[in-house]
Amino acid sequence: MNELLVKLRKTYPEKYADLKRAYEFAEKAHAGQKRSSGEDYFVHPCAVVEILADYGFDSSTLIAAFLHDVLEDTAVTPEELAAEFGQEILELVQGVTKLDKLQFHNREDAQAENFRKFFMAMAKDLRVIIIKLADRLHNMRSLGYVPAEKQQRVARETLDIYAPLAGRLGISFFKCELEDLAMMYLFPGEYKYITESINKKREERQALLDGIMEQIRAKMGEMGIEGEVNGRPKHFYSIYKKMNQLHIDVDQIYDLLAVRIIVDSVKDCYTMLGEVHTMWKPIPGRFKDYIAMPKANNYQSLHTTVVADGETFEIQIRTYEMHRIAEYGIAAHWKYKEGTTGVDTDLDNKVRWLREVMDAEKNVGDAKEFMDAIKINVFDDEVFVFTPKGDVYDLPVGSTPVDLAYKIHSAIGNKCTGAKINRKIVPLSTKLQTGDIVEILTQNSKGPSLDWLKFVKTSSARARIRQYFKKEQREENVKRGRDMLEREARRRGFSLTDLMLTDELPAIMQRLSVSGEEDMYANIGFGGLSTAQVLTKLIEAFKKQHPDEHAEVVVGGGEKKQRPGSGVLINGNANFTVRMAHCCTPVPGDEIIGYISRGRGVSVHRKDCPNVKSMEAERLIDAVWDTGGDENFNATLYITAENSGGLLASVTAYIAAAKMQITAANVKVDQKEHIADMTISVMIRNAEDLEDLVKKIKSIHGVIDVRR
Repeated sequence: MNELLVKLRKTYPEKYADLKRAYEFAEKAHAGQKRSSGEDYFVHPCAVVEILADYGFDSSTLIAAFLHDVLEDTAVTPEELAAEFGQEILELVQGVTKLDKLQFHNREDAQAENFRKFFMAMAKDLRVIIIKLADRLHNMRSLGYVPAEKQQRVARETLDIYAPLAGRLGISFFKCELEDLAMMYLFPGEYKYITESINKKREERQALLDGIMEQIRAKMGEMGIEGEVNGRPKHFYSIYKKMNQLHIDVDQIYDLLAVRIIVDSVKDCYTMLGEVHTMWKPIPGRFKDYIAMPKANNYQSLHTTVVADGETFEIQIRTYEMHRIAEYGIAAHWKYKEGTTGVDTDLDNKVRWLREVMDAEKNVGDAKEFMDAIKINVFDDEVFVFTPKGDVYDLPVGSTPVDLAYKIHSAIGNKCTGAKINRKIVPLSTKLQTGDIVEILTQNSKGPSLDWLKFVKTSSARARIRQYFKKEQREENVKRGRDMLEREARRRGFSLTDLMLTDELPAIMQRLSVSGEEDMYANIGFGGLSTAQVLTKLIEAFKKQHPDEHAEVVVGGGEKKQRPGSGVLINGNANFTVRMAHCCTPVPGDEIIGYISRGRGVSVHRKDCPNVKSMEAERLIDAVWDTGGDENFNATLYITAENSGGLLASVTAYIAAAKMQITAANVKVDQKEHIADMTISVMIRNAEDLEDLVKKIKSIHGVIDVRR
């Protein structure tokens, strides 16, 4: 701790008093708390501050880092924090703080809502992500002290969310270490293999690398070019990804050896590229010019791969300014800058993609849908395409001409009628490739199609298509949405009128980001909300308000007789309204259980039905077969087989021989894999007859699997 204070006094002399005050405040707030490792909890915020101080971030970022857990893990209130350190620090801390105090139905919803809030705060002030990345980095460094299950969860979250985000922001020093640490826990065998393979030849490779760098330095001296040359170790996870993508071993990867040349000007970059290609033979197709065409995170550099002494190695050439941006990305704009709040105009332009995503998704009610959009727009690799005028646009991999049309302007997207790629007319669903020249064809009288929602990739295009239909066809959408919700409510055994009387309706509307009942119906009608999203919340609220009513079941009680031939006793009683569950289609001989459903009697499931595990225990009820009955029952078989002639005829022949009636059949064929998937429903008497039929179908030549 003393070493950290000494470092802060030396690096931030004018702001040291404020930093020391934040240090003492956090130390007092966390007093008595321990980490999983057994050390004082206060070690963690200090470690986060040290990471940020080593990279020279501004004092406000460091003060917020000292305090980043006090709202979440201590008794400190937002009012106290604001009074002590001001509104700017409070907003930074609140941006990093999780939503642990809110109640969520499951971990997925909680995680998605946390990230939703996190991205909102990040769009306002990107220092939030800087602190969060440093926080996650220290947690990953000490992950060995937590249980194995948590290790897997945190490592997966790091690899899926935080490392790609650091990459998208261009902060390579966070990205590389986060990926390698996550790999240690998620793929320990592969991590060990790669590290051991690299260490075996480390000295040999280093000797070759030193020789190459010396030759480059000598050439720069001859040319009178100022600059520096150094080696660049390739981090382990990038090696692992390349091995998987190309199905190759470690020794077959080109850029295990890497040299970085840093010079003063862009002209010197291209001069050195020519000299390098004169000194060693370049590998065709391995040259990339990110100076002329920067990545979306503003990364610029020349990449080329050459062969020397039988070994391949990569050379990166860039200017000092490009190197600073490559290492620190967005973070470079806060390094050593004091007295600034928010972001400057140049930085604001560089993170326009983030603000576009946030704007497009602001009306999305479901947090998981929001996270899907974020993953597509933030974490996907990019393709670069040109318009006929030579303008360059970057889009996520998998984007279509419609995505490009809306990227250019919403009016272009709404009027789009077709597209040409490299002068050839193509379907609007065609996926764009880097280097394509794309011409958008428009017509004033045309509008977008709802079918576009099936293939557009970007959330901005999706949002603008929905916005068009929301505005142009509101009355129709309201009617359609209400009908859809009523129909789904009836299917679930509820009245929509009853559900809409819940006291929690205003809170639900706010959670769904709709202004009222009509707006909610309109959103459902044009596809902005699903009926499941809305009904789940309405039904849960209804059950809280009517705890007894929702558990009712329609029973006979002398008034309602058992349906003829139901063949099931519920708690030994035959006077229940009974229906067989479609998800598992139980038949006599299967162990069964009943589930009380509101207004629809008892649904009967097989005890091993996967859906039973997620049902409310208090609504499960004993059920047994009434062996006195002689009714037939519907059962469904799923058959996977090689697609050969006469297959369907052979299956139906066995069914006919068993004197069973087919009630439904469906066959899907994968022409590429030559596999047929068949779904056949038949009327059977008991489980023994069904098992006998399954054995006979399995004996047919070419049948791979038969299951209930």
